[in-house]
Amino acid sequence: MKRAVFLDRDGTIIVEKGYLNDPDQVEWIEGALAGLKKLCGAGFLLFIVTNQSGIGRGFYTEREMRLVNQKIADVAAKAGVAFEKIYYAAEAPEMPSYGRKPSPQFLLDAGRDYRVSLAHSYMIGDKLSDLQCGWNAGVRKSILVKTGYGQKLLQQKSIDLSRAEIAENLAAAADWILQNRKPPKFQ
Repeated sequence: MKRAVFLDRDGTIIVEKGYLNDPDQVEWIEGALAGLKKLCGAGFLLFIVTNQSGIGRGFYTEREMRLVNQKIADVAAKAGVAFEKIYYAAEAPEMPSYGRKPSPQFLLDAGRDYRVSLAHSYMIGDKLSDLQCGWNAGVRKSILVKTGYGQKLLQQKSIDLSRAEIAENLAAAADWILQNRKPPKFQ
């Protein structure tokens, strides 16, 4: 069994732009690439799990989303970072969906297809649905980053975030994982 880190895309890895459909507009959040590189170096598999409701809402096409994802993967690869897979839910929130977060389905699929121990894995994101996705899948910890919508979520007193770890950004989340991971009893 392997360990993984599941990552939201917009607001976690790259700057939230609101229905991003142009690869030339991809802007990395400061420290994100360095954090991903540390996680790869420690042996974690990396997966992006993203809701892309702009497709279901008709704001952009699946092809445009794939071009944005390819740009992210290409920049990451040049830095020595590989994503095993980019899972995405293209449906609008009101539409039926196989894997739209907070559904844990994509994490469960990765667990099965890539032999990932979800109990030894992590979810990082900037929205409540990201955290819930991780909790629903049984990951070791869901981590809320303050980038993207994260800071706004923290200000909502009615939401219980006591089960989540809070980090300034992806780089800080990666550092927390590496400092608090338990050595795996498998491999």
